[in-house]
Amino acid sequence: MLLVGVTTAAAVLQGVAGASQTRPAGMRTEFECARHPERGTATCLAERRTDIPVRKRAEVTSAAAPSGYAPADLSSAYHVPAAPIGTVPTVAVVDAYDDPNAEADLGVYRSQYHLPACSTANGCFRKVSQTGGSKLPSGDSGWATEISVDLDMVSAVCPGCKILLVEASSAAQSNLSTAANYAAGQVGIGGAVSNSYGGSEFSGESDSAYTHSGVAMVASSGDEGYVTEFPAASPNVIAVGGTSLTRSNTNARGWTESVWDTSNSEGTGSGCSKYEAKPSWQKDPGCARRTLVDVAADADPATGVAVYDSYHTGGWAVFGGTSVASPIVATMYAMSGLTKPSAQSLYTTPNGLGLNDVTTGSNSSTCGGSYLCQAGVGYDGPTGTGTPWGLAALGGPASTSTSAPFTVSTNPSAVTVNPGANSSAITVTTAVVGTSSAESVNLTATHLPTGVTTNLPASTTSGSTPVTMTLTVASTTTPGTYPITLTAADTSNNTATTTLTLTVPAPCNSVQQLANPGFESGNTGWTSTPSVIGKWTGAEAPHTGSWDGWMGGYSAKHTDSLSQTITVPGLCHTATLTYWVKMVTTQTRTATDSFVATLGTVTATFNNTTAPTGWQQETMTYTLTPGQTTVPMSLTGNQAGSAATSFVVDDAGLTFS
Repeated sequence: MLLVGVTTAAAVLQGVAGASQTRPAGMRTEFECARHPERGTATCLAERRTDIPVRKRAEVTSAAAPSGYAPADLSSAYHVPAAPIGTVPTVAVVDAYDDPNAEADLGVYRSQYHLPACSTANGCFRKVSQTGGSKLPSGDSGWATEISVDLDMVSAVCPGCKILLVEASSAAQSNLSTAANYAAGQVGIGGAVSNSYGGSEFSGESDSAYTHSGVAMVASSGDEGYVTEFPAASPNVIAVGGTSLTRSNTNARGWTESVWDTSNSEGTGSGCSKYEAKPSWQKDPGCARRTLVDVAADADPATGVAVYDSYHTGGWAVFGGTSVASPIVATMYAMSGLTKPSAQSLYTTPNGLGLNDVTTGSNSSTCGGSYLCQAGVGYDGPTGTGTPWGLAALGGPASTSTSAPFTVSTNPSAVTVNPGANSSAITVTTAVVGTSSAESVNLTATHLPTGVTTNLPASTTSGSTPVTMTLTVASTTTPGTYPITLTAADTSNNTATTTLTLTVPAPCNSVQQLANPGFESGNTGWTSTPSVIGKWTGAEAPHTGSWDGWMGGYSAKHTDSLSQTITVPGLCHTATLTYWVKMVTTQTRTATDSFVATLGTVTATFNNTTAPTGWQQETMTYTLTPGQTTVPMSLTGNQAGSAATSFVVDDAGLTFS
């Protein structure tokens, strides 16, 4: 499959005056599927950041999370409720070709973010051919990556939803239509089908496969900028455009959005359909046919999401494209509980209720500033009616405002609790936003790891005296770092969330922790002044091996040092440093030169009258403070004048207990 790389240097997106956005310096992207498919075929719309290295599964730990937005970020940005309204819905994902690793990769993503398992075995996940059979098409690297993006985004938005993956035999529009038609018949009333693909519009394009009463048929608008694509152009499809989603400290929502536009040929799709009739609920005057889009969500690779894909990418990577936006919106439609979902509710919601109006940015510099390519107040082509804020505009329960009239926060925002212990008291504060009135809100804590419980009060009054909670961690809880979501919700489906980070330390690892302890790999692992670590001979020859550290030995005032900062390996109390040292000097009468070993806040000092003249092993111990996560150590040689003194070190080691 052809991969198209695009390098994007630091640039400024063109939008309305005062609304430009700076791109990350050196940003590079790659389209995962052939960019310009033949007539009657479609391409996947996933776009990967190639300037951010792919990280293998083993490289992602509790202390080194994947790059890109996580489920909690999307939930916060789009005000996603913790659970769907009513019965558990099914979200179908339609793509071409097979991803042999789809279920396994889905498991890795959900495990990383502490989401419940979704597998064939527990009835949550199912993968079928375009007609529902078990004989699957051949694998394809680009489309497999697309599948990973789609499945991960459904999981991120609704961990409790069921997922159906329908794999078309090829990227032909006819096969994808067959798959979409089958998917719609399987998800049932209130379900949703996400179609993260598109191709050029063509005469005779058929809407029948995408017309299903009671099912939300959702499609990406494309990544080509001011261009219309099919099936997004179908009047019965909810066409999803793309935004650039960034954090903000200047509004109650905590996020801002603008039109995704990397260049005139790379950005969210929009425009006026060449062939499709205008649906009755679209009233914009500048297009006599179907206008794209209806709604939007994050799609900019610069503000991309974390995705795990082992089949092609090889691990964790950051993705954008309207492939990200489509499953986000489709899943929120499925969560809404609406029995006849369609784009119509987006246009009829009073005063934009449940929508974030995107008013800045453009996906073209050549369309003359028309609303078809330029964002503005109210409806516009690139972002439609806006981005979802909860489920109200998608047919879910109405909300009394487009932003929660209260906030919730914790102090501290991060705690470390040993297995079998309780946290100290955590203060939970709710505050009213602006002139909002105080009201009763329910409090819940989700994404708690196995074995962790809390005594969080069930409710409080927004803006009232803070409440307190503790976390109780079982002795069997798996060590790691866990983002716990605290949610405050009122009776009008307004929710505010905050993240409390819990770290459960592992048992202490007593294995030696210094990098390159015998210097046999040169300067690797050490922070060193010049010309300290080397293959020295003569009086400065190593204790063992071929390399050691030689400090001093100059005929002038000089200081040399070696240092490392070591991460505490688990639940430890004591650090012990050992090293071999000897001194070579011409000055033994007056204490002028010194050697200082430091571990944490403990030091040991020799001078040129007390240091050993033959190799001698030294040991020092440092007691860690509660919750300490790193320990600095250093070895320093200080020469005061012209009488040359050398301090030679080798075979160091640092252990914890």
